[in-house]
Amino acid sequence: MVDLTECKKKGMVKKVNLDYNLIESLIRSSNKKNASSDELKLSDITATSIISLKYDSLRELLEAISLLNGYKINNHICYVAFLIEILKLGDLANKFNSFRKLRNGINYYGDDILADDAKKLIIDINSSISVCKKLLNVKNT
Repeated sequence: MVDLTECKKKGMVKKVNLDYNLIESLIRSSNKKNASSDELKLSDITATSIISLKYDSLRELLEAISLLNGYKINNHICYVAFLIEILKLGDLANKFNSFRKLRNGINYYGDDILADDAKKLIIDINSSISVCKKLLNVKNT
């Protein structure tokens, strides 16, 4: 597993000044992707798209959280290190890492997800989204 020091050395994580406009924009974008995924009827055809949208929504919230803490993270695996080392949220980090691997399989290897398998994933990702919204003090919508 990668650590934050390694991410910083490789230029994948850097300290930044707070940018509340960017944070708010990321939250809005995350909400739109999550709402879009909720509008799709779950089927074997839509399951992969729903999971991808849910993942993107979660990742944008993590970006907002990292920015709020003064970090710009340019690599998805480095969010795992950030969650563990800075926020001390190992459970969320492990869940995000499993979602990340699943999404990589979809995007880079053509993996498919069936509707039955997506049901639990949707619940798990939604739970992680809720945790992130609480960290950002954003109302669940």
